[in-house]
Amino acid sequence: MTEQTSKKTSKKSPADRAKANADKQRRFRERQKDAGKKLVRGYVSPEAKACYDEIREKTDWTDSEAMSNAMRLMYAAYKCGQIKLLNEWLRKNNR
Repeated sequence: MTEQTSKKTSKKSPADRAKANADKQRRFRERQKDAGKKLVRGYVSPEAKACYDEIREKTDWTDSEAMSNAMRLMYAAYKCGQIKLLNEWLRKNNR
């Protein structure tokens, strides 16, 4: 008769991993909120996605930087009365 030793496995169950991941995401969101950042989500058109990809490629901005700068630039255009001009350019250039 051979003696079998039981091995303790450090593998977590799928439910434990899901909970750990959810906790990690919650902590991350809390840190971002504490830093004064806000999560913004939405759907973009294929044209907008192409513009976004081109900007990211040329500037090497992260996703967050690209979104933050896009909103700031749009706000600056609004304050300077240039929104109509920008929209016309986008339409004329199929963007």
